Amino acid sequence: MLVATALASCALAATLPARADVGVSVHIGEPSFYGQLDIGGAPAPQLVYPQPVIVQPVPVAAPPIYLRVQPEHMRHWDRYCRQYHACNHRVYFVRDEWYRQVYVPHYHTRYSMPPHDHHEYHEAWHGDHDRRDWYQR
Repeated sequence: MLVATALASCALAATLPARADVGVSVHIGEPSFYGQLDIGGAPAPQLVYPQPVIVQPVPVAAPPIYLRVQPEHMRHWDRYCRQYHACNHRVYFVRDEWYRQVYVPHYHTRYSMPPHDHHEYHEAWHGDHDRRDWYQR
């Protein structure tokens, strides 16, 4: 009995960390977003370095990419470029102030991102989980 209880406790504990990550997502325009930015139509980015950072050979015709990354990732880019799928790209790092003060307001205006309303989504699904028109609200 004790062995069965111990095994059940271990099995439950093994699943807890996986459940902690469920439902967490970060999107462009949020303060905690790090990753590639779509610069098209946005004001010119303020760059950390005037020249692109290159870790591996880059295809000549490939356009550069603009990234917002954590300072530690920027300092050791050769270690972290894989996380951003950017090792074989010319990379420009954008300044954090530019991202927060210029890019985020531009992005929200361009894509009309209203504040997320959990109540609206709950109401749309309440009572009828088979509806196909819930997302059209």
